[in-house]
Amino acid sequence: MIAERVDAFVSRYGRLQDNIADKLLPALLSHLKEPVRPVVEALAYAEKLGWISSVDDWLLSRKLRNQLIHDYEDDLPTLIDALFEANQLVPLLVQTAKALQAKIAALDSAII
Repeated sequence: MIAERVDAFVSRYGRLQDNIADKLLPALLSHLKEPVRPVVEALAYAEKLGWISSVDDWLLSRKLRNQLIHDYEDDLPTLIDALFEANQLVPLLVQTAKALQAKIAALDSAII
């Protein structure tokens, strides 16, 4: 039972993080006619615009995502630490998703 919950958290955390950083943010920047940038530069630009609170937290989030996905079953203490850290960063992901959705909604309203 606990393994299923861990699998579900890791999957959802990774998917949310990927969707925001690799799809939603680049699509929004593209819509704004911004040049294509590597993820770190796009995150730094988003921080400058106030869309995310901290590039450092986002980079930690990506590191944890990679750790959870790739080092998942090798080292139980490391997995537990990564799960707790990732759980603490969930509000960052949710807040960022909401901020980007609000920006997109505002752009859609301006077009209509």
